[in-house]
Amino acid sequence: MTIRLYDTSARQIRDFVPLTAGCVSIYLCGATVQAAPHIGHIRSGLNFDIMRRWFEYRGYDVTFVRNVTDIDDKIIAKSAEQGRPWWAIGYENERAFNAGYDALGCLPVTYEPRATGHIPEMIEMMRGLIERGHAYAADGNVYFDVRSFPGYLELSNQDLDDLRQPSGEGETGKRDQRDFAMWKATKPGEPSWETPWGRGRPGWHLECSAMAHKYLGTAFDIHGGGIDLIFPHHENEIAQAKAYGDEFAKYWVHNGWVTMSGEKMSKSLGNSVLVGEMVKHWRPIVLRYYLGTPHYRSMIEYSEEALREAESAFARIEGFIQRVSEKAGETVEPATEVPPAFAEAMDDDLGVPQALAIVHTTVRQGNSALAADEKEAAVARLAEVRAMLGVLGLDPLDEHWAGESDRGDDLHGVVDTLVRLVLDQRQSARERKDWPAADAIRDQLNQSGLVIEDSPAGPRWTLGPRQ
Repeated sequence: MTIRLYDTSARQIRDFVPLTAGCVSIYLCGATVQAAPHIGHIRSGLNFDIMRRWFEYRGYDVTFVRNVTDIDDKIIAKSAEQGRPWWAIGYENERAFNAGYDALGCLPVTYEPRATGHIPEMIEMMRGLIERGHAYAADGNVYFDVRSFPGYLELSNQDLDDLRQPSGEGETGKRDQRDFAMWKATKPGEPSWETPWGRGRPGWHLECSAMAHKYLGTAFDIHGGGIDLIFPHHENEIAQAKAYGDEFAKYWVHNGWVTMSGEKMSKSLGNSVLVGEMVKHWRPIVLRYYLGTPHYRSMIEYSEEALREAESAFARIEGFIQRVSEKAGETVEPATEVPPAFAEAMDDDLGVPQALAIVHTTVRQGNSALAADEKEAAVARLAEVRAMLGVLGLDPLDEHWAGESDRGDDLHGVVDTLVRLVLDQRQSARERKDWPAADAIRDQLNQSGLVIEDSPAGPRWTLGPRQ
């Protein structure tokens, strides 16, 4: 029953041992709210939502913190470009992120702090680092002295002599070009806050060290984020926090990207697929299946074909749930425990693909039981399927998804209406005993990837493999 996770800092899968028995503390780097979220942004929140759900299933009390970066260079640039206040842009996009998380069934986090709400904590941390000789002020900026911290770059496994630290405009007065900014001196027209070293605004890295300290203390269990954050962001967080005196994170867990043509999905590259647009054309539960079922450390190459395959696979699960529920004549509650093989897969570095294979195997067993008119066995399999889907946030009978397939903007609803018209034509052919016409309609639907099943309640369609 030991959960194992791949720890980036150790470069291996490790047994998870919590700092406090029965409790798990997680800090996830959240949104920088300069624009509405694409599916690559939401994937990170979704992966860690599954992690959180699995820890809770295993009986842990989870504290989950996901921050919001509501001030940075890109937000300030958007403010100047659009002629709108920086905070208006941040609030608008923060709401869009939360709408995306909610649409895809992510549970609410325990705390969701904003960077600009924690300036006093940042000032306190900078003061402590300056006093300890790890930071210095210059020209209104405050920099971290990377050579003062011997463990710098251990997470990303780089050599300091080869390092090229990203540097921003106005970062003057550095003693070493590899030093990074914790605080940036104010420039005309930019938002700023007062500090002992002059007015300015936070650097990106400082905010997470300060907020993790406030909400999770000097030590916590898991720090998460996308693999692109390993350097410089997470490396710089570690330097600040540990030099300040915190033990900081015990495990570092990073998720893979969503890519298009092999490139990371990014607004700046013009290859992003916005969540707000996606949910107009695809059922949110299908998007969750598509983004959440690959292994969290793998890359997902976006394509509509892959989404259609995810839709077909999930439709087979839903069809089974619907058929057994109709057979039982009532709602079948989830089992109290998931099958052992499913649990074993999830314990092994959140092996969702292997766990999902158990779901589909159980669905096939349930369908076989239905075909043999073994109602009791079919109901038992459905209870297991619902328990497993619940852990993954994919149970279509969960109240979060109630009425989801009836949304007016749902493509599935549109397809259902069109298929019903064709099925009515097939039924008319059957009633007049025009069997060739009825069979031809059925065959055409099958070739389109639809499986037609005649039941006592009338014909039912599901998505199947294309012929």
